[in-house]
Amino acid sequence: MSDHGADMPPIPMQFLLSVDDARNLPDSEVEVAVVGRSNVGKSSLVNALSGRNGLAKVSKTPGRTRLLNCFAVTDGATLVDCPGYGYAEASKAMRASWQVMIERYLLERTQLSMLVVLVDGEIGPTKLDLQLLEWVRANELPHTVVATKHDKIKSSHRAKRAKEVAAACRLSPGDVIWVSAAKGTGIERLRGLVALWLSTG
Repeated sequence: MSDHGADMPPIPMQFLLSVDDARNLPDSEVEVAVVGRSNVGKSSLVNALSGRNGLAKVSKTPGRTRLLNCFAVTDGATLVDCPGYGYAEASKAMRASWQVMIERYLLERTQLSMLVVLVDGEIGPTKLDLQLLEWVRANELPHTVVATKHDKIKSSHRAKRAKEVAAACRLSPGDVIWVSAAKGTGIERLRGLVALWLSTG
């Protein structure tokens, strides 16, 4: 684990609004978006970055984030938590509408400086994760892969798991950031990177 961002304080964030159309998002100078499948831990990660447990609502039922949730960060920057994809119990029409909403947002939001793609480090990237990565690369969107649930993997298996996840994502192990929202692993490093991506200077 790298030490970049050591002693990085929580990122101050305030919830602004939820929208079902990217065109209704507020003006922003620069924006970071978080995307991943349902139950990968997006809300928990947003809370860990902000140091506030209740900022993003964490649901025990996957698929509850159905809107683009926008958070204000200091200096005219914003962070957007995208709806989770791949929720099996959602209707096909609803899944299709989520996909259209997310794709339109990612392609049209000119303020977007980085897309944080979350994959479940415990189970590895799913077929949907890999399809998303392929689409993101085809559209040349700046992105960083973050593997969640580092604490769920036995310490003796972590090096092997890191190689497996990176290979599946067609990356080298050093290109994947590992985090645990529950234990705080990798959170300071990611805070430092998010602060950099949101820098308006």
